Amino acid sequence: MNRLDQDLAAGFAGYAARHPDEAATAALFVDLLGDADDPFRRERLAGHFTASCWLVDAAGQRVLLTHHRKLGLWLQLGGHADGERDLAVAAMQEAAEESGLSGLRLEPGIFDLDRHWIPEHKGVPAHWHYDVRYVVRAGSDEAYVVSEESHDLAWRTIDALAGDPGADASVRRMAGKWLARGG
Repeated sequence: MNRLDQDLAAGFAGYAARHPDEAATAALFVDLLGDADDPFRRERLAGHFTASCWLVDAAGQRVLLTHHRKLGLWLQLGGHADGERDLAVAAMQEAAEESGLSGLRLEPGIFDLDRHWIPEHKGVPAHWHYDVRYVVRAGSDEAYVVSEESHDLAWRTIDALAGDPGADASVRRMAGKWLARGG
């Protein structure tokens, strides 16, 4: 196991220790990391890693969400690792590409893990995403640019998201985690 994979495995272990109720989920991520077929490539249709960000404003009160073009849901920014084994780097790249924001800062550590099923789309069979999520803070510039991957972007207040039954369950979970840690 290379150094990046060792660091990621340690990150999964730390996450499981902080969130014991999610230890089984973290174990699935550890298992995928140990798979001989490179799980950082999107072509691995048995499941692969993706990287996302909980992109919050400088005050930590709002999060930038995308109205995802393929899924039609309001979700956090993120995407495929495309071979990048440092998923924090991949999350930062996705944050910059999908928001157009500059001055972004990554907070250390894994914020959330989410394994979710992706339906078939344009000939790509349905498959699992193992999404590793990091906190990214915006700077003073909040003027985002909508990329091709989104119908739209919007800043949403985190406390409203936590109680919004219409919001995606994983977005509500992240909002609850954010509020529990005090932003």
